[in-house]
Amino acid sequence: MLRIDLLTVLPELLESPFAHSIMKRAQEKGLLEVRVHQLRKWAVNKYGMVDDYQYGGGAGMVMMCEPLANAIDELQKDQPYDAIIYMTPDGQRFDQRMANQLSLKGNLLIICGHYKGIDERIRQQYVTMEISIGDYVLSGGELAAAVVVDAIGRLIPGVLNDETSALTDSFQDNLLAPPVYTRPADFRGMKVPEILLQGDPKKVEEWRYEQALQRTKDRRPDLMSDV
Repeated sequence: MLRIDLLTVLPELLESPFAHSIMKRAQEKGLLEVRVHQLRKWAVNKYGMVDDYQYGGGAGMVMMCEPLANAIDELQKDQPYDAIIYMTPDGQRFDQRMANQLSLKGNLLIICGHYKGIDERIRQQYVTMEISIGDYVLSGGELAAAVVVDAIGRLIPGVLNDETSALTDSFQDNLLAPPVYTRPADFRGMKVPEILLQGDPKKVEEWRYEQALQRTKDRRPDLMSDV
C-alpha cells in the first residue's frame, strides 16, 4: 500500500479529488491511503497563525518554519517518508517517468505551498524533492498536489480494472497515445479504421504504434529524441 500525507492550510480543496472515481476505489481496496492534515493544527498561537511577513519587505506572506517543522517532525514519528515533496513553480517538472518512480514508494509527504511559499529553511532542512506541474502559478499547491496524487495512484497495481491500461497511456515510452474508437463503427459517415475491425491483434498493435509515433511527431516532436 502507498500512503500519502498532505500538509495544507485548505484541506477542503482536497476533499473532492480523492472521494470519487479511481482514487476512491484505490482507497477502498486498501491499495492507497491519503491523509490530509490541516497545518493550522501546528500553528504558533491560538489564532491559527502559520504565516508571517517576509524579511526584507515585499508583498505577500510566507509560511512559517515552526508550524511546518513541528508538523513534519510529528508525522515522521508515525513512519518515515521515502520522500518529502514540496509543490512549487520552481521545482522539477512533473512527468510520467516521475509518476512511475513515485508510485513504487511506500510513504510520501506532500507540502502544499500557499501565499508566497514556505520559508527557505524548511526547503533546505526537510524537503527532499520539489515538483512543479507546469510553468504557471496557482493560488496554492493543493490542486497541483491533487494532480500528482492522481497520476501516482492510478499506477499502483490493482487500482485499475485492467492494469495494462496505464501502460498504454500517453507519455509511457515517451509517446502520445494513439487514436481510440468505440461503437458505432460508422458515425455520420466517419468510419472506424478497417484494421481495428479485422481481429488481428498483431496488426492492431503495429497500427497503434505507428499512429502513436505519427501523433507524437505531429504534436510533441520534442519527445521524439528519446524514442
